[in-house]
Amino acid sequence: MKNIPIMTPFFTKEEIEQIQEVLQSGWVAQGPKVAEFEKAIADYEKVQYAVATTSCTTALHLLLVCMGLCDKHEVIVPSFTFVATANAVEYTGATPVLAEVYTDTYNINVEWVQELIDNNYDNKDGILINKKNGKILFGIIAVNLFGLCADIPKLNDLANHHGIKIIEDSACALGASINGVHEGGFGNPSCLSFHPRKSITTGEGGMILTDDAELAASLRQMRSHGASISEVNRHSSKGYLLPEFNELGFNYRMTDIQAAVGVAQIRKYDYILTERQNKAKFYDSLIKDRISYLKPPHVPQGYLHTYQSYVCMIDYKALGLNDVEKGNEIRNKLMNALEEIGVATRQGTHAVHSLGYYREKYGYKPFDLAGAYECDRMSLTLPLYVQMTNDDQIYVIETIDRIIKNI
Repeated sequence: MKNIPIMTPFFTKEEIEQIQEVLQSGWVAQGPKVAEFEKAIADYEKVQYAVATTSCTTALHLLLVCMGLCDKHEVIVPSFTFVATANAVEYTGATPVLAEVYTDTYNINVEWVQELIDNNYDNKDGILINKKNGKILFGIIAVNLFGLCADIPKLNDLANHHGIKIIEDSACALGASINGVHEGGFGNPSCLSFHPRKSITTGEGGMILTDDAELAASLRQMRSHGASISEVNRHSSKGYLLPEFNELGFNYRMTDIQAAVGVAQIRKYDYILTERQNKAKFYDSLIKDRISYLKPPHVPQGYLHTYQSYVCMIDYKALGLNDVEKGNEIRNKLMNALEEIGVATRQGTHAVHSLGYYREKYGYKPFDLAGAYECDRMSLTLPLYVQMTNDDQIYVIETIDRIIKNI
């Protein structure tokens, strides 16, 4: 029996050295190491400013607050995403309007969104107003899911036409790009995650990317209780005096201990990314040769996929089934059998509109967003990490095929 986890972080002695440096410095809260990590990420993603936070969820919340989102607004959010995307909107008092996704890229369906806007909003003096409830459409959160960018150029065109904002939830997508332009480089603010399942990790942690100096300054102030000056600046001059607090802010600060791990991780990210991409290609070839009912991740031309997760779709019709719920039973039996023999898998993520809170509050039914629901029920994430061997990958694919045939 093998033990193949869904993901394991790639650490070397550099992380220990960086942490030791911070501990010996005596400055372990947010400080110079966080600033170093922020600059490293900003340089990597080719943006002007990066603002570290405690998680991608708090990054999204902080960003939306600083952009002015409130209870008079609505924000379009793809349904097939981790619940945190929609939750961040809820935290502000605004309403998330859940949207359909493509079943090949798993990202937001631009044509569906355009139809939603055309059918449900009136343009009054350049502002989109919901015909039923009078709320203002603030913008769209484009989730760059699993390491693949959504169609940001088309979404930007749509947003510019309607006078709304685009925010990129790039929790999974550090380094993802379209025709060489990195996520966060299309003129929209973007949020990253450094959770342990991401390609690089700080344990927990997030980052907001922007080219807007005023927004970056607001984010830095609001992540630290709304303090008028940073802790580093305060301690460099009359540190015994507390700063002024003119805004109701948050404690969303990353520690220098976490940032130390991040600094070591980003330095080896090119290697991590190359390894993940090579292993993804190997999975692609194995699936093509051996499993006709499994659809590997689709990558449009010009897109760079970073494979934070290697997410497939089980083609239930290829298994002779004509119902997604029957297909889901097979998917779940497969995942259970794999778990029992030590191979970890996951569904890709969930369809938010099918989750209890959103079901009950907004009255969604599963097939209201049939594509997102199918992704929820039929997606399958395979193990993928730097230390994984080709033999491990062959074992995973052969075991999947054997189990499916037995089922």
